Amino acid sequence: MSTDTLEPEDPRIVDAPFDEAISERYLVYALSTITARSLPDVRDGLKPVHRRLLWAMRLLKLDPAQGYKKCARVVGDVIGKYHPHGDQSVYDAMVRLAQTFSLRYPLVDGQGNFGNVDGDNAAAMRYTEARLTQAAIDLMDGLNEGTVDFRPTYNGEDEEPEIFPGLFPNLLANGASGIAVGMATSVPPHNVAEIIEAATFLIDNPKAEEGELMQFVQGPDFPTGGILVDPRDAIAEAYRTGKGSFRVRARWHQEDLGRGTWEAVITEIPFQVPKSKLIEAIANLIADKKLPILADVRDESDEEIRIVLEPRSRTVEPDVLMDSLFRLTDLETRVSLNLNVLDANRTPRVMSLKDVLREWLDHQFIVLVRRSEYRLGKIDDRVELLDGYIIAYLNLDRIIEIIRTEDEPKAVMMEEFKLNDRQAEAILNMRLRNLRKLEEMELRQEREDLLKERDELDKLIKSKDRQKTRMKKDLGALGKRYGPDTDLGRRRTSLEEAAPAREIPLEAMIEREPITIVMSERGWIRAMKGHVDGEGLAKLKYKEGDGPRFAFPAQTTDKILLAADNGRVYTLSGDKLPGARGFGEPVRSMVDIEDGAEIAGLLPVVPDGRILFASSAGKGFIAQAGEIVAETRKGRQVVNVKAGAKLRVVRPMPEGADHVAVIGENRKLLIFALETLPEMARGQGITLQKYKDGGLSDACAFKLEEGLSWAMGGDTGRTRTETELDDWLGNRGTAGRMPPRGFPQDNRFSD
Repeated sequence: MSTDTLEPEDPRIVDAPFDEAISERYLVYALSTITARSLPDVRDGLKPVHRRLLWAMRLLKLDPAQGYKKCARVVGDVIGKYHPHGDQSVYDAMVRLAQTFSLRYPLVDGQGNFGNVDGDNAAAMRYTEARLTQAAIDLMDGLNEGTVDFRPTYNGEDEEPEIFPGLFPNLLANGASGIAVGMATSVPPHNVAEIIEAATFLIDNPKAEEGELMQFVQGPDFPTGGILVDPRDAIAEAYRTGKGSFRVRARWHQEDLGRGTWEAVITEIPFQVPKSKLIEAIANLIADKKLPILADVRDESDEEIRIVLEPRSRTVEPDVLMDSLFRLTDLETRVSLNLNVLDANRTPRVMSLKDVLREWLDHQFIVLVRRSEYRLGKIDDRVELLDGYIIAYLNLDRIIEIIRTEDEPKAVMMEEFKLNDRQAEAILNMRLRNLRKLEEMELRQEREDLLKERDELDKLIKSKDRQKTRMKKDLGALGKRYGPDTDLGRRRTSLEEAAPAREIPLEAMIEREPITIVMSERGWIRAMKGHVDGEGLAKLKYKEGDGPRFAFPAQTTDKILLAADNGRVYTLSGDKLPGARGFGEPVRSMVDIEDGAEIAGLLPVVPDGRILFASSAGKGFIAQAGEIVAETRKGRQVVNVKAGAKLRVVRPMPEGADHVAVIGENRKLLIFALETLPEMARGQGITLQKYKDGGLSDACAFKLEEGLSWAMGGDTGRTRTETELDDWLGNRGTAGRMPPRGFPQDNRFSD
């Protein structure tokens, strides 16, 4: 530790408020992060680290036609000369430039392990090699032609370009993402051919709106393909404002395996979704039984993606399965658009699609003029030398004599032939063999060609129309290289407008199979496969002292309504009931039935069906089955029963029923019109029958013209139907009269 101490009057001590000092320093950091690290430049679409990587590779002559060099060599040059940051961060940036699944048009051609779409990392930089791609060459084209300014590197020992001049539209072509201080950017990749067409249209129509540009730029074009499912209006609005998102789905098809069986095969996944994590998420859905209609997922990918989805059965609808996966997994994702980039003045701002193309074109016109001016200077230099060479050719013998005899041949030649210093120096530096090869006609032809080219360049610099024509020609030439008929240029992401993934009902996710639901007197429930008849039910075994109570056919997709005598209703799922082996399971382990409450009814829910509820107090109402389904174990209170009363009747309403029959414990029967009974979702209900003693025993709805039925005594299973019921017809809430002879002594109608 240093022994130096700072005295209070030391000039290195600055007396300033702490918050002010922190604010100033944080502002410097924030500006540095925004302008020199996180946001790309609209002109070349690069951040400084990417620009320095490509510049270092150019200086190492890593052209597409040359051999590869170790990535460690490139990273060493970058961090040593241009970018004083960590080697791993620089290498990570280089790896991304080489990944064909990250960049639509990779700028680095990698050899070795550069990671994969599964999300695996690249090998260490000492094992991998790289060189530039043609796209990188196009992006840097013109660096040696005075098209852009250079600035000193961080240590002042070298120079680096401030921006790249090439015509390749890298910002939109490859996209960019980054998080700065207080702002971020997210630009998805696009198709170069479409960008070039839009830019060419904008040159001729500078006042064109985003909607007109959309006839060329259809939307993002991701390296991993997929399907863009947003409506065109939503895409256009995102490009108009520079902010929005795009909904991308995996591409899949159905493969027929014969005999009605099939499987779904995914061949393209959304952009930036790791394949391994996607498959893991699907497998978890199967393991957690959150997607019962999916049986298995297999990864059969090699160089091409192939994820196989096996349905639970042949009856599963493919669209239902895929809609479920789109909703539950990253087979459908949203890719954000935030065109927040640095403009030509290094100012961050959110641009529209038109703004981005306009700024990029303005940069390209500046590059075109500067390249032309640079070429003019080269032509002037060459013409100057050619004039000297022509003089030397016409006086070759005298030139040789002067060189041989004069001590200062340069001054003599300048004086005698009116040459300038540069011309005389060039003649003196020529080899003898070149002197001998001088030909006047060739020199004059070259001079004439150069002057003609100079005249064309001069006209180009002075004419905006000529510049536009030249720009469209250059864009057309670039468009051929990345055209839709080339493997690199063809569009990979297709556009197919689709509605958002549907909320698939649970019933659609369950394989529909017939079952027979059986519950015992003590509340043990089970589900037998198939629809079992009475003979099969008679063979069922029960615990000692227990016996059958409810038994009815249903489907695995059905909801089962269980009502307790305290008026609370619970819901069970047909597919989750225990099998018929053993005695089943107690229903109280599946739902939270209050202590002391007994089971009053069990029946399948018919979505459009109605249910008659009645309590022992003689009150009741009708409820829509679909409105009283409970979603939790605690159920829901449907019938409010009085103290001392219990829910007695839970019966489905037969189709076409028009009357209700009620019988009390006093053995009085009353029949009244169904229309007098209200329909409610919860309540106590209204009086069905009047009693002096006791309460309600049973009630049912029926069709009057078909008569009222009840079970006859014994084990015969026979029923009796009474059609002459005029004696028992009355007003709701009256007492009624004794039932017909032969009515059951337990005062119960047939189920």
